[in-house]
Amino acid sequence: MPSLELKNHIRRFRFEQGEMTQEALAARVGVSRQTIIALEAGKYAPSLLLAWRIARTFGVSIETVFTY
Repeated sequence: MPSLELKNHIRRFRFEQGEMTQEALAARVGVSRQTIIALEAGKYAPSLLLAWRIARTFGVSIETVFTY
């Protein structure tokens, strides 16, 4: 399966936020840790609502976290 063209910087932002764990991020945005793992690996494209929640958690715009 080819990788998605949507790239993200979730891992970098987690570490810039005091080494936030995948579990902590998942809890804050209302998904499972497995979803965060899949997002970071580029195997899953988030819904617009999830992308917005992630960006808000880091205090940045969606375009800062996700690039096409």
